[in-house]
Amino acid sequence: MRNLEKIFNPRSLAIIGASAEKKSVGWGLVKNAIEGKNLRKIFCVNPYRKKVLGIKCYSKITDVGEKVDLVIIAVKAKIVPQIVKECCQKGVGGMVIISAGFAETGREGKLLQERISQMAKKAKIPLVGPNCLGVIRPSIKLNASFTPATPKAGEIAFVSQSGALLDSIIDKALLENYGFSNLISYGNEANISLSEFLLWLKKDKETKAIALYLEGLKDGKRFMKVAKEVSKIKPIVALKAGKSQAGAKAVSSHTAALAGSHQVYSAAFLQSGVIEVKTIEELLDVAKVISWKPKCKNGIGIITNGGGCGVLMADYCAELGINLPKLNQKTIKRLEKSQILHQATRKRNPLDILGDALPERYKIGLEALLEQKNINGLIVIQTLQIMTEPEKNAKIIIEAQKKWPEKPIICALLGGKFSQAGFKLIEKNKIPNYSDLKRAALAMKTLIYEK
Repeated sequence: MRNLEKIFNPRSLAIIGASAEKKSVGWGLVKNAIEGKNLRKIFCVNPYRKKVLGIKCYSKITDVGEKVDLVIIAVKAKIVPQIVKECCQKGVGGMVIISAGFAETGREGKLLQERISQMAKKAKIPLVGPNCLGVIRPSIKLNASFTPATPKAGEIAFVSQSGALLDSIIDKALLENYGFSNLISYGNEANISLSEFLLWLKKDKETKAIALYLEGLKDGKRFMKVAKEVSKIKPIVALKAGKSQAGAKAVSSHTAALAGSHQVYSAAFLQSGVIEVKTIEELLDVAKVISWKPKCKNGIGIITNGGGCGVLMADYCAELGINLPKLNQKTIKRLEKSQILHQATRKRNPLDILGDALPERYKIGLEALLEQKNINGLIVIQTLQIMTEPEKNAKIIIEAQKKWPEKPIICALLGGKFSQAGFKLIEKNKIPNYSDLKRAALAMKTLIYEK
């Protein structure tokens, strides 16, 4: 495996194609690079400008009199080979080629891509792209991309063949509680392969789980070998595009990848320990839960203050093969002794503590269910009534998780405006919350391992 340190932890950064034109790619790259100006040196390369956003411009990368760890290239495709040649002469640490117009466009583009790939290979300089968005590492304020913003730091590494999809994920993350250790758009995969990124992430201390969006693989056997190795240490969840005939054709013109049979990919994921999902929402949901919660045996408890929601959750669990153990006599007696639970409480799993439940009822229910040995995890449902206290309920759930850390708790605290404080507190303490019951059930299913 090659050393990718200069790409993901550069001390200096150069933008070739830096632009003063607002909203252009070159302008966005410089704007984002400036976020980390206190942590690394920034150089701009543009022969037609003296400065861009206050940063001095050089005519060529070889004119820069200092070492350059990472170069971001955003110029027309036909100019890229000359730029790469100069970067190789300079001896830069790594390159990210944003520019499109390569193998995804046909024969001429493919030849261009082969030229730059061979030059980078000969010079032993790792290259990301071409036809990509770039790379982002929020914890060190590295944004080597033209995304509109940088998401917060977290424990999920998001690796995507599509740059535009990554952009949308970042926008969503700014509103919802998703944090990332790394975001990598690898585009046409001309030099650094997906497998190499996985091996690097395996060693990355900030990464706890890996989310993949891919359209095709260039070396399926190597991917399977590497994914099997990495997934044992850091769980991998994948969304594969190009399932249909129409989708497969679109893949070829997007990143020049070979889509292949979806059944083959699904089998490969299964053999490699990769969790396959069907939607972007599932990709994010599953990535969050596997980065925050431990695996557990089958056997899950449900507690709810809404009977209908409890029934729906039981249906979803049955559909997904999640077992709901019956409450044993010890648990039932414990609930019966409580002076806080309503007399109408049905002592079963799902445990319905009724709509007027205050935090004390949640506490009794949570502790009783988690105390039962064959209940290995818990789904907590909260519907909003006039007496519901979301923030206090959240504190009780957090305390229960601290007491039983080996039993994952997943929440479906439903609602919106009046429940926000509870949502934020729960997720701040790394307990995932889902706004839909089935999403919560699917997240729990992901954590269950079979004997």
